[in-house]
This record gives sequence, structure tokens and C-alpha cells, in this order.
Amino acid sequence: MTPAWRHSLRAWRLQTSPPRIPKMCPSLSLGAFRTSVTKLGLHTKPRMPPCDFTPEEYQSLAYERVLEIHNQHLPPTSMVYFPKPLLLHQGHMEWLFDYEGNRYLDFFSGIVTVSVGHCHPKVNAVAQKQLGRLWHTSALFFHTPIHEFAEKLSALLPEPLKVIFLVNSGSEANDLAMLMARAHSKSTDIISLRGGYHGCSPYTLGLTNVGPFRMDLPGGLGCQSTMCPDVFRGPWGGSHCRDSPVQTIRKCSCAPDCCQAKDQYIEQFKDTLNTSVAKSIAGFFAEPIQGVNGVVQYPKGFLGEAFELVRERGGVCVSDEVQTGFGRLGSHFWGFQTHGVLPDIVTMAKGIGNGFPMAAVATTPEIAKSLATRLLHFNTFGGNPMACAIGSAVLEVIKEENLQENSQEVGTYMLQKFAELRDEFEIVGDVRGKGLMIGIEMVKDKVSCEPLSREEVGEIHDNCKRMGLLIGRGGIFAQTFRIAPSLCISKPDVRFAVEVFRSALIQHIERRAK
Repeated sequence: MTPAWRHSLRAWRLQTSPPRIPKMCPSLSLGAFRTSVTKLGLHTKPRMPPCDFTPEEYQSLAYERVLEIHNQHLPPTSMVYFPKPLLLHQGHMEWLFDYEGNRYLDFFSGIVTVSVGHCHPKVNAVAQKQLGRLWHTSALFFHTPIHEFAEKLSALLPEPLKVIFLVNSGSEANDLAMLMARAHSKSTDIISLRGGYHGCSPYTLGLTNVGPFRMDLPGGLGCQSTMCPDVFRGPWGGSHCRDSPVQTIRKCSCAPDCCQAKDQYIEQFKDTLNTSVAKSIAGFFAEPIQGVNGVVQYPKGFLGEAFELVRERGGVCVSDEVQTGFGRLGSHFWGFQTHGVLPDIVTMAKGIGNGFPMAAVATTPEIAKSLATRLLHFNTFGGNPMACAIGSAVLEVIKEENLQENSQEVGTYMLQKFAELRDEFEIVGDVRGKGLMIGIEMVKDKVSCEPLSREEVGEIHDNCKRMGLLIGRGGIFAQTFRIAPSLCISKPDVRFAVEVFRSALIQHIERRAK
């Protein structure tokens, strides 16, 4: 049941839907742009939906001082977004506010992490109550928040995935899953898909196959990559492959219930098994949809056949739900369910705590016992009272506010709206995803499908920010925009986001025309 405060807020939004920008001709090119530039009102900023929240006045460090401290005392990184990095001050549901009081619609949710909304009132209240009661005890003592959370989480998982290990991050969760796989199978080799991201710890870097996260130094012992079954950029794929309301523009001759691309990618998987790993393997890791690689979806049926092949070699199958879990994909609570498979181990993080550091590994009693006979597993902060109280509150909010259903309805609506932009603009090569996990891949043109340059994608990204929309980036060449808002967003939010993105594309075409 949705709380009264949420009903009133949505009603207010629905009454004030932002105006639509007039539609352009299909597949707008530079020549067509020159004749229509005046009619489009290029520099008319789309109207942001209303928000009933007023942020506190910023009274902390000056922006220049923040930059100075960052350069002197924080690790050097090229990951910070925008030429002028954004200094954020406060958040409320799908909204963020910077130090100057500017409001932004957050459509990346802290890298797919803020699941139910920034500073959600119920989650805040539970956190504050637990903060005044008990912060930390370690695993040496019992406390009821851990038992309450373990019971609630296990109820959402199918049999026999009923043993819960609590840790603090996705990397930790996948580290532990690697240990479990090797302890249970008594083998070493683990396979993961190219383009997959499973963490940035020394152990999980072996599983991660995204260029910027690979090191020149040796590491990842016993990890082997295999071809990513990407139906847009890979060698095979067509118009019936994806479990999505939107399919790739590449056509194929497959019947709707028979995917030749899946069969080709399975042959590549078999080739990896036959040539690159031992006869007995430890396991296979896969994200149900690849996140960091730009929301890449596999052909329907691929994971099911891959899991069978792995189990024939004695390995276990691990579903990395760090980004896809907790109702984000809409049709199901867990990403693996959308593929019709049952993994042996499930790892989860990010949305589990709505931004609070928390993660978990779910597995079978048999695999848990295999680990226990070989390792005294201990984690100082894993399952602490604060994290577990917050985790329980998040699960309650997802159920009470029907956020999985909202993800399905609003996410499908958004996918279809962004697909209209793909049909309209030559540089939008692909729109894909499921629920509230969407990728928009930018290309130079739809014939070559070469990735749009990082600089051009960066300009469009910055345009969106200046109009009040925050989105992410991903892909091997940073060519894909990642859309993954909190599950509480509304259709008026979507209409604003689509209008901003369309306006950013038009502004980009204007620059190219000059």
C-alpha cells in the first residue's frame, strides 16, 4: 500500500506534466537539421516537474576549497563526471540538489544504488531509530536486526537459496562467491563474460572484463573470459533476441521462438570450455544484464544453456545481481528469473541498502557447508545492526509502494519513448534494457555503428546536466548512456528526461552543423 505522502506527491506531479517539444523528422541528419532549426526552439529549456521539498542552505566548504582538497588529498581519478565536477549537497527521492541550490533529476541513482529514493522517509526513520539504539556488535553476538533481515531476504529467494552471508560491497560479495565456488567444486577455473563487471578488488579483477579496469600487473589467477553475446555489437543478433519491449535495429530471419544468434554464442562458449579451462571447472559468473558495459542483454535462452554446460563440468553458476536485483527489471524481483534459470549462488549489493554500504551472498546449504569445512569465514562489519535495519526497511518499502510494479510500468514506458528517439536521430544506434535499467548506445551512424567519440558523448552528457538531468555512461568506449533511476520515479519524470535528452541531441547536431 502506497503511503499517503507518496500519493499526494504523485498527484501533484500528474497535474503539472511538462510540455512536449514538437517532433522532428525521422533520422535527423545535418542537412535536415538546417531547415528545421528555427522551428525547434533549440534553447528552450524543458520544464522540470515540481518537487515539494526545499533543501537546506549549503553552509560548508567553498567550491574552490573542495577542488583544492580533492587534488591534494584524494586519489587521482578520471571517473568524475563533467568538466566542472558537480558538488552535491542534499537529496530527496529522485531529486538531488547542488551546493548552489540547483535541482537535478537523478536518473543514475548513485550508479544504480539508490533503489527506493534518496533519503526515503521510512528508511531515514528506521536508520535514525537504530542509530540511537545499537550500531555495532560484530558476529560474536546476536542482534535481532540481522535475523529479521535474513528471514525477509531469504523469503524472496527460491529454494534452495536460503543461506545468507552478509558483507559490505559488491566486490566483497563476488570475492566470497569465488571462494565458495572453488571450495565446493574443488576446482580453480572460473569463466566470466567479456564486458562483465564483477568488482575492482584484487580477486574480482580477474572476473572483470572491461578495459579500464584491467591492470598491466599479473592477477586474476584461474579466471578465463568468453565472448559476450551482445546482439547489437556482437557478430550475431537480430530483431527477436532480447527479453525487452525494444529490439535491436539489426534484422534477422529467426522465428520468434528460435534464436540462431543464441546458438552461435553457445558454440563460442563451448569453444572456451574445450580449449581454455580444465576439464573440471569451479564456476561461471554472469550479470543477468551487463551494467558497466552499457546495459548489454543476451539472447533469450543463452544463460540457461550456458548454466547446463557449466554444471556438466562440475562448476557452479553465479548470478551477479548487484545492479539487476530488488525489482529493478520490473517483471521479476531478481534478474536471473527473467532468464528462467536457477543459480547456485546469488550476489547482491547497491540497491539492497539504498546507498548504505551493504551486500550479501545467497547460496545453498550444501555450498555453505563446503565453505565452512575449508574456511572460518568472518566479516567484522558484515550484517551490522545499522545495515540490517536499513535493509529490512528497503525491502518493506519496495513491497508497500509497489516499486517493482512501478519499475515495470514506468520502465516500459520510458524504453518506448527513448526508442522513438532512436528512430529519429541517426546517432542513436540502440536503445535496450528492461524495467528501470536502460542503455542508449551512441554511434557515428547507423550504417557503420562505430561508437560516437568520447568527446561528443561527453558534450551530450554535459548538456543533459545543464538542463537538470543526471544520467550515467558505460560501454567499452564510454559510448552508452546508462539510465537507472530510483524505482520511485513517475511518468512525468520520464517525459522530462526524454525531452532533455532530445534537446541535448539537437544542441549537439547544431554544434556539428556549425
